[in-house]
Amino acid sequence: MFLLNLQGKEPIYEQIKTQILQFIEAGLLQGDSKLPSVRQLAEEYGINPNTVAKAYQSLEKDGYVYNLPKKGVYVAKLDTDSSRQEQLKRYLLPLKETYTRQELEKAISFIYEEDNDVSSK
Repeated sequence: MFLLNLQGKEPIYEQIKTQILQFIEAGLLQGDSKLPSVRQLAEEYGINPNTVAKAYQSLEKDGYVYNLPKKGVYVAKLDTDSSRQEQLKRYLLPLKETYTRQELEKAISFIYEEDNDVSSK
């Protein structure tokens, strides 16, 4: 299910969290889908259970999953509009440090103008 780089610079719990978010956004994980148990995931990838628990706790804090004691961790039902907003925000925030608002708006307008030019041909 996961592609973890155990030797990479990104912490393993962040890799797990990022991939779960990607699965949710892609529709591979729907609301109320059960995630693998902490123990199961830790054993499968040979990682510390605390690492998996940290990823799940972070996702729960952000409202992407919920925990039912003794039953497991499940994907929360998300408002798809706010999920899309969060996805856009994650992509655009790093660009904010490099580009001005005007530059970003100009680039976005240019992309949509290109789409219009292609569809009108």
